[in-house]
Parts: sequence; C-alpha cells; structure tokens
Amino acid sequence: MQAFSFNHLALAVKDVEVSTAFYQAVFNFKEIDNTASKSKTRWLSLGEGKELHIIPRPKANIKTVKAVHIAFSTNDFDGFMTHISSLNISYFDWLGSPNTYNVRNDGIKQLYFQDPSTYWIEVNDAT
Repeated sequence: MQAFSFNHLALAVKDVEVSTAFYQAVFNFKEIDNTASKSKTRWLSLGEGKELHIIPRPKANIKTVKAVHIAFSTNDFDGFMTHISSLNISYFDWLGSPNTYNVRNDGIKQLYFQDPSTYWIEVNDAT
C-alpha cells in the first residue's frame, strides 16, 4: 500500500482576518505563502511541513461539536493556560466545566476552547 502523511487542515471561517489573528496570538503560528491560488485563503505553518489553511466563508453555517476537534500538544501546559487566560479565552474540561482541565486515564492533561468560528481546539501535555 502507498504511504501517506498528514499535510494540512483546512477550516472554513466567518472572518479570515479574525481567525488568522486568533491562531497567531494563541499558538504563534507563522503565516506562509498561499502557493495554490490568489484567493483570500491564509496559510499558517504548524511546523514540520504541516499547515493550517484558513478559508473565508462568511456566509457559511458552521456547526461544531466538541467531539470533532483539532488537538495540539505542549510541554508547558500550565504556561499555556496562563497564556490563553491573558488573552481572555475561556477554556473547559471535557465535561464543560469552565477554566479547568481534565486528566485522562493515561495521565495526560487536556483542556478545550473554541476559535472565533466556534471550532473546538484541544491542548494537552502529551509530548
């Protein structure tokens, strides 16, 4: 069978400028050139050749549930909680309790929050 690797995640967002600024402020993702088109779609580098494509769809009816989310790991979980708190971003544990996190059975800490288009994001310490 052919080999595959993850390349990018694309999100349809209400406001591409607001969403791009959000991901840059929260994760410090650097913007890279959109080499595919001259559209208003913005590309951010996730590192290691992986990308996040932010596609403007101002009239889209975006429906989200927490079970469908993007997850990032950090080696400074407590520092990340402090960082998003300083940005006035509310976060939740899996059950929805505000400004707390949960610990999975395997000992991994995780928290959840939403981006400006209501996509759910998990941050954990599974590094």
